[in-house]
Amino acid sequence: MENKKAILIILLVIILIGGGYFTIISLSAFQTQKTQALMKPVTLTYWRVYDGADVMAPLIEAYNRIHPFVTISYKKLRYDEYEQELLEAFATDKGPDIFSIHNTWVGKYKTKEFITPLPSQITMAYPTIQGTIKKQIVPELRTRKSLNSRDIENTFVDAVYDDVVYKETDKETSKVRYDIYGLPLFVDTLAMYYNRDLFNNAGITAPSQYWNKKFQQDVKKLTKQDARGNIIQSGVALGGSDNIDRYSDILAALMMQNGTEMIDEFGRVKFNTIPEDIQDRSYNPGLGAVQFYTDFANPGKEVYSWNDEMDNSIDLFADGKVAMIFAYSYQLPTIKAKNPKLDFSLSKLPQIEGNDKSVNLANYWVEVVSNKSKEKDVAWDFVQFITKANQAKLYIEKTKKPTALRELVNEQIDDLDIGIFADQVLTARSWYRGNNATAAEGYIGDLVDSVNYGQDDLEGIINLAAKKIQQTINEK
Repeated sequence: MENKKAILIILLVIILIGGGYFTIISLSAFQTQKTQALMKPVTLTYWRVYDGADVMAPLIEAYNRIHPFVTISYKKLRYDEYEQELLEAFATDKGPDIFSIHNTWVGKYKTKEFITPLPSQITMAYPTIQGTIKKQIVPELRTRKSLNSRDIENTFVDAVYDDVVYKETDKETSKVRYDIYGLPLFVDTLAMYYNRDLFNNAGITAPSQYWNKKFQQDVKKLTKQDARGNIIQSGVALGGSDNIDRYSDILAALMMQNGTEMIDEFGRVKFNTIPEDIQDRSYNPGLGAVQFYTDFANPGKEVYSWNDEMDNSIDLFADGKVAMIFAYSYQLPTIKAKNPKLDFSLSKLPQIEGNDKSVNLANYWVEVVSNKSKEKDVAWDFVQFITKANQAKLYIEKTKKPTALRELVNEQIDDLDIGIFADQVLTARSWYRGNNATAAEGYIGDLVDSVNYGQDDLEGIINLAAKKIQQTINEK
């Protein structure tokens, strides 16, 4: 009897062990299948503007060393056709997995659900070497946490957080979350370009750091007119619209420096109103900035130095016919190419004297993932990879663009070409211009032109511009 019990116990143990063994085999097989599925060949399409394949190749190659099963098919498009190409591709489900959009477009692409937020974690297969004598490459699954909103705040300059992080409320749980819709490789800022020869001839040793009387006096010294009153040498490219490159950005920077709230957290345009924290309720800082800006195109003002009959500001600067312009780092190669012998230097964007904080304007592109991509996790893994310091450094060294990462700012400050721009990224800000940034820029141009053409109702002019831009924001 006892022998029979012993035999039953042994059989039971064998069954349990065997069952466990088969369970282990089953789980192991499942894990292998999952790993193999994640190791399957993946091709991601990647669209951008301006940068050629040679610029992005080192970043793609670095990613392929870690994930050899991922192929990145890169395509550069022209800026003037880029958005139309994107929209047509999305309409036919042939759009890219990853693409770049301007920082002012993020809200529009999010609203139209063209882009998908960064997932909280991503599982990827990594090739690992196992064995001591007979080594072999074995895929290993690793799940990593993605960047969160705090990481964005601590890693990138402030403008990035404001542009790419959106506060959302989960409809099912009512919990608040902070979704990330893109990551940048660089952040550009406006700076002053000035002609050293013209400054020397006028006896000016250095450009003014402020929009003050010295700046205005310098403009008067540097502006020359012929006997008929025609401007033959301009002190500064300010006051106009279409013939001043990035005029709307220059005016926006002046507004923000002057204490203007461009748009509030609820998407309401505010640059035409008096902010609550301004004690003098009779002074509208947005309107004050418009008046300061347009004075340079007013023949009745001492600082008159610009009009709508003049050529493009970049071309005139390259020709040595305007002493100061305000432009981005990406325009530096253009100016050098137009006139290699031009003797010019760079200086920080002037600030308002007496202000405790500097304010600069941010202009950049962010890498985003399509909502229609079939490989969203892999696409986001690639975007996170290329925007990390080691890879982003390869990009900014190749393109000579200012960094978006806090840890790389000090490495660029001493650079003769982009040091000025990099030194301003920590104080750079942006503002959302609605679902049609081009139209919004046009409305700012209409505002400037209305003032320059002599319309007296300045309050009505700025209110109309704000109303039109609000309409682009309200569009769905």
